[in-house]
Amino acid sequence: MTSAHQGVRFTHLFTQENDDAALAQFLSAQHYPFHVRSRLTAEQVRVNIAEGAYGYNPEHYETDAASETDHRGWWAWAEETLLGVVVLEDLTDAVPLFDLRLADEHRGRGWGVPVLRALTSLVFQTYPEVDRFEGQTREDNIAMRKVFLRSGFIKEAHYRRGWPVEGAEPVASVAYAILRQDWENGTTTTFAWEDLAA
Repeated sequence: MTSAHQGVRFTHLFTQENDDAALAQFLSAQHYPFHVRSRLTAEQVRVNIAEGAYGYNPEHYETDAASETDHRGWWAWAEETLLGVVVLEDLTDAVPLFDLRLADEHRGRGWGVPVLRALTSLVFQTYPEVDRFEGQTREDNIAMRKVFLRSGFIKEAHYRRGWPVEGAEPVASVAYAILRQDWENGTTTTFAWEDLAA
């Protein structure tokens, strides 16, 4: 492991000529058992690219203004090793969400926390209007839930049967968030779950 955030860095998607093909190849080669769609085909990725799901791509927009989309995507790296892809969503709101997809070979190897900490810094440093940064996962994705907690996020919501599962019953969706003030101060602001009696 390396220095701050273990050497994690990000580069924008769609700044290189072959990023469309590289993204389609990368995502279609991975398996994401805790995402709503566990496997993506290259064609599905290409459709998503055209619809702006991974951020601004000048090949699919008439203008060159990155603000035309509320999504923004990055490659996540550790030195020269490609760890995965992260997409910020709802950037036109004050509380963006993120979708993190590490490569199969890098999951379970301790990269979740440094990637999320580095991403949190990127968000708060790049978007001064953002006061809260949020992420969601399935209730049974214990590894990701621990990544949230170890990265300074706290659980804020538990949506029963809120996460669709291919070929099975829905499971709960669990939301975690971090406040800008906590990121700046290295603190954790908590609250009382049951603050009201019937």
